Amino acid sequence: MKLKVVVHEAEEGGYWAEVPSIPGCATQGESFEELLKNIYEAVEGCLSVEVQDVTISEKDRVIEIAV
Repeated sequence: MKLKVVVHEAEEGGYWAEVPSIPGCATQGESFEELLKNIYEAVEGCLSVEVQDVTISEKDRVIEIAV
C-alpha cells in the first residue's frame, strides 16, 4: 500500500506530518529522519486500532486483511 504523507516544517523547529487518507493520523519529529521513523509508527498505530462498539450478528463476518 502506498500512502501520501504531507510534511510540514514546524514553526518552532523540526517537522510534523499528516496522512490525509487516514483522518487523525499525524506525528512530528525534531529531524526529518526522526519524522520518517515516527510516521511509519503512526500509520501502523492508526491502522491497527480495534473496532469497538460494533454490533455483529450471526450473518456478519469479521476478517483481517494485510495491506
